Amino acid sequence: MKRGFRLTVNGEPYEVLAAPHATLLEVLREDLGLTGTKEGCDEGTCGACTVLVDRDPWLACLTLVGEVQGKEVRTVEGLAGGRALHPLQESFLEHGAVQCGFCTPGMLMTAAALLAERPHPSEEEVREALEGNFCRCTGYVKIVDAVVAAGGRQNEPV
Repeated sequence: MKRGFRLTVNGEPYEVLAAPHATLLEVLREDLGLTGTKEGCDEGTCGACTVLVDRDPWLACLTLVGEVQGKEVRTVEGLAGGRALHPLQESFLEHGAVQCGFCTPGMLMTAAALLAERPHPSEEEVREALEGNFCRCTGYVKIVDAVVAAGGRQNEPV
């Protein structure tokens, strides 16, 4: 049986009808059409579905939709301001940190949370923050370089 949920996603209010056991990932992708958040393992081990909830990284595949009522959810679609890329997205492009792109949204959201808390992280701090996000293509070097380079370049809080 479905029920109504009120969500705030990327600054916009939404009302959705969903089953109480529906995950945030399902609602974002299927009900709101926000497909930037990827479904990887569906077990909370790959990080592809990472979104920010009240500025903290959460795994959308393990989060029930009811858990985010009254909280601010930010997806990769809400990272950039308008048509301009977020400095972190620019840095990923400049450093060649995107290959197949499947892990990129989760990496970006986790890195954005890190940079909001620690604007100039060390390489070690970036590696530690991203250890729950898996990439099968890049070997992480370019991703870490991109996050370190983006440090201090953010124009807006996450």
